[in-house]
Amino acid sequence: MDILLLGILIAIGIFMLNAKQQRQRIVLLASHLGHYQIEKLMENLTEGYLRALGENDPERREQVWSLLRTTELQLSEQFTRFAAEFARVDPAQARVSTLALALPFADQWLPGATFDMRQALQVHAQGIERAVRNEAGRSLRDKAFTLSAELFLMQHTCHWFCKSKTIASARLLARHQTSHEQVLDAVAPETRSAYLALLRG
Repeated sequence: MDILLLGILIAIGIFMLNAKQQRQRIVLLASHLGHYQIEKLMENLTEGYLRALGENDPERREQVWSLLRTTELQLSEQFTRFAAEFARVDPAQARVSTLALALPFADQWLPGATFDMRQALQVHAQGIERAVRNEAGRSLRDKAFTLSAELFLMQHTCHWFCKSKTIASARLLARHQTSHEQVLDAVAPETRSAYLALLRG
């Protein structure tokens, strides 16, 4: 019985420490994101892509794509500024555990199993900018698909930073009906290569 009680107390302690650390990370990320309209632009872009892809009239479809171009540029510019701002965060606050589940202070007692959120945001900023510039010369449909994947992967990283990889992957699946692996396969090869290299350390 004493062992059971001890186990319960330890579990409660871990839960409370995790909750405290996660709140701190959420506040830190939100304090920087709050200066931008990134989430709103992402929502507008996602809805706009669905509208463009579902539009049967070629002229109206072209008008939607044209309007979305402005949103794409705004999103890329704002995210680049956000990543540059977050790069000034204390390195100790930017470490993210690569363990599947969140454990208190895992980024401190297992530094080899972490990645730097500041660098991850730079990878995402570059990937989003490349997709918006359409360096690969993709069709508008394929460009929308690639940019959406870049944005979903970035969103996954933000949720990972705030909670854990497991929770981030579950949210990705619930919101966009796609897995982390599928999104990673859909981003540009340059993003995928840089992202995986960062995770491997």
